[in-house]
Amino acid sequence: MKILLLEDDIELCSSIQDELQKAGYVVDCCHDGETAMLHALNIEYCYDLAVIDRMLPIIDGMTIIKAMRRKGIAIPVIIITGMSALNDRIEGLDNGADDYLVKPFHIPELLARIRALVRRPAEIRQETCTCFSDLSFNQAEHILSCGTNSLLLTARESEVLSVFISRPQSLISREQLIYKIWGTDTDIVPGNVDNYISFLRKRLKELGSICEIKTIYGSGYRLETKNAE
Repeated sequence: MKILLLEDDIELCSSIQDELQKAGYVVDCCHDGETAMLHALNIEYCYDLAVIDRMLPIIDGMTIIKAMRRKGIAIPVIIITGMSALNDRIEGLDNGADDYLVKPFHIPELLARIRALVRRPAEIRQETCTCFSDLSFNQAEHILSCGTNSLLLTARESEVLSVFISRPQSLISREQLIYKIWGTDTDIVPGNVDNYISFLRKRLKELGSICEIKTIYGSGYRLETKNAE
């Protein structure tokens, strides 16, 4: 799992990063709000969770969280801050954070909160449909719908489609698909990934959808509406 860590205290940031990496997470760090904003809003980095210091220099953490939510970036966010007043906590949670941890804190507690949050979105996704353009996708039941037409996908087709429909109009490389679906310890070849893309294209055609999975040669694929610029 990949975590974005935004903390201006370099010593504290390094300490948190070390502990997160020991726990098996991949961690990117930023120490000022301007750099942090660029990372937080770039969905190509494929972050699964963000830990954000509220009082960052240049651009504060709350502004970054609001910008993420406006862009539709729904990954879990934990605010870490020295601001412990009740109104501060309420403001943070009301403006897009999923959890609020007051400094100083113990790293094991941060790790426990991360584990709790990364479980929660998976449970929520099982109960809801994801939509893009004329498509509606129920991942729990593996059902892809377009208007009044529906198809039952295979489990693997569902996993591949879920990556695309959760990040529509975004470039997704073969490597990203392999990492998200099969993990790092896999011997799957790129041709197998292409096969699943081909299967999904046939599904979209069967449904009569205006969406397509477009090949971006040399880079990967993108789910978009036909004739999109």
